[in-house]
Amino acid sequence: MILAGFILSAAANHSQNTIIHSIATDMDAVNTVIRRELYSEVPLVNQIAEYIISAGGKRIRPVLVLLMANAYGYQGDHHHLLAAVIEFIHTATLLHDDVVDESSMRRGRQTANALFGNAASVLVGDFVYSRAFQMMVSIGDMRVMRILADATNVIAEGEVLQLLNMHDPDVSEARYLQVIRSKTAKLFEAAAELGALIAGAAEAEIEACAEYGRSLGTAFQLVDDVLDYSGVASDIGKNVGDDLREGKPTLPLIYLMQNGTPSQRTLVRTCIENGDESHFDEILAAVTSCGALDYTKRQAELAAQRAASSIATLPNSQFKDSLLQLSAFAVDRNH
Repeated sequence: MILAGFILSAAANHSQNTIIHSIATDMDAVNTVIRRELYSEVPLVNQIAEYIISAGGKRIRPVLVLLMANAYGYQGDHHHLLAAVIEFIHTATLLHDDVVDESSMRRGRQTANALFGNAASVLVGDFVYSRAFQMMVSIGDMRVMRILADATNVIAEGEVLQLLNMHDPDVSEARYLQVIRSKTAKLFEAAAELGALIAGAAEAEIEACAEYGRSLGTAFQLVDDVLDYSGVASDIGKNVGDDLREGKPTLPLIYLMQNGTPSQRTLVRTCIENGDESHFDEILAAVTSCGALDYTKRQAELAAQRAASSIATLPNSQFKDSLLQLSAFAVDRNH
């Protein structure tokens, strides 16, 4: 069921459960919206949409909407709809990403494209995207629509930037961080910004929340980059080494290209250019020994610290506590 999938999984650690405790009722309301709005008279749309939503996940983006809105004392119910919109946009990008990346595993089970085919996944991704825009229009707020429209456009640009970086061993750290800001952090930013906006926060507060989201999203992605080399498949819900197989020059490889030995750099160049994961063990040993994983983790920690600092002036509440815990969880996790 979608409801079971939306609530953070039973295997989630104590930090996650503590974070969502303060918004449990709101999350139930969001589940209701999701179940209602995903319905289609086309059976395959229902089947695929429910399949990917029910897979679970950390649901950080909708949680951000709810926490920020509550932190500023919001009393309405538009935050439920917007949280669902944010999750729908994210879901659509996952459906499309897995086709582009030719992924076969996500959240511990087959990807939708592996199970239903590429064409069906792309088309249902389009349905989920367009449904999200139908929902946001119903709120009747031009600024809300502008934030979400801009976010989806930037995310699409980030996807293209990542495509251009694929199999390119000369990608710089700056180019890679630009992809993260566009492809991943932008939706985190929009989620936090919208929560503050609908609660009537001041402009400076809205921008501070946007910075929180940007920095938090960056931290999450950088830790994901580390876990792709040092994680356990059953924990991270996907195949370890997927980035290498896809020829993605993520930060650990970029650092290794800059600081490794000549032989290590030659190996990385070959693996990125060819999407060759057969040398994964050698690459893992290299990114570990040269400090690439430690460097990436430190950059994630710095991003998480920026996130926490950006909401320093937020009034004390259980919701602020959850936001601070979330910034710590971003880097202190194994999945």
